[in-house]
Amino acid sequence: MPIVSLTLISFVAWFLSTLSGGGSPFILIPVINLILGAAAVPPVITTGMLLGNLQRVLMLWRDINWKLTFWYLPGGITGSVLGAYTFTHIHLAWLQVLIGLFLLSNIFTFGFGKKERTFKVAEWYFLPAGFFKSFISGLIGSSGPILNPFYLNYGLVKEQLLATKSLHMASIHVVKIIAYAAFGAFTPEYLGYGLIIGLAAIPANLLGKQILGHMNPVHFRQLVLWSMAIGGGFMLWQERAFLSFW
Repeated sequence: MPIVSLTLISFVAWFLSTLSGGGSPFILIPVINLILGAAAVPPVITTGMLLGNLQRVLMLWRDINWKLTFWYLPGGITGSVLGAYTFTHIHLAWLQVLIGLFLLSNIFTFGFGKKERTFKVAEWYFLPAGFFKSFISGLIGSSGPILNPFYLNYGLVKEQLLATKSLHMASIHVVKIIAYAAFGAFTPEYLGYGLIIGLAAIPANLLGKQILGHMNPVHFRQLVLWSMAIGGGFMLWQERAFLSFW
């Protein structure tokens, strides 16, 4: 039953994330936490996200922005290794709270999707942004769609955003898997559950792509922002004990 439930939930998570530019970990993390415990979340999510994002890369290859990828990868790879190493030593609740607040704030700064951009983004921004995103992802399992405001403000929408982001994510997930294994945070059981998540992404991504092709760019931007807001709220809910302490 856990395998069947995880497969169905993974399908829904990938389908929705295709239409909203990401956010599937926010649906999957509570399920993995319930089945395997908190320590399993980063390696299982990483395995599943690698497979699902690789399929998106193959599916949307022509829409990838290679200039951004050139700037993203050096910071992303470095941040992944450092984050995975740090994950084996500490957990920072306050960091997840800050990310949750940042994700929530974007729905207001973008005027609930009415604004196309809120600040100018140059290509080189993705070098430090990639490092920060990857470090946080390696440390707490998922940093959510924290870079979506950068992609949107650079001018990427729909297939371009999804394709470019998927390549970035797949690249750092490869590094994270190697790092988790090297630091002793990976097991065959985690690999198996990660494969279930990744395989469920195949039909979900294909179905999502068909709908995405007919979606209005404004509606896509609104879904991206609402996805960030919901994800931010989820991250704050996860750390409610920390918040109530203060």
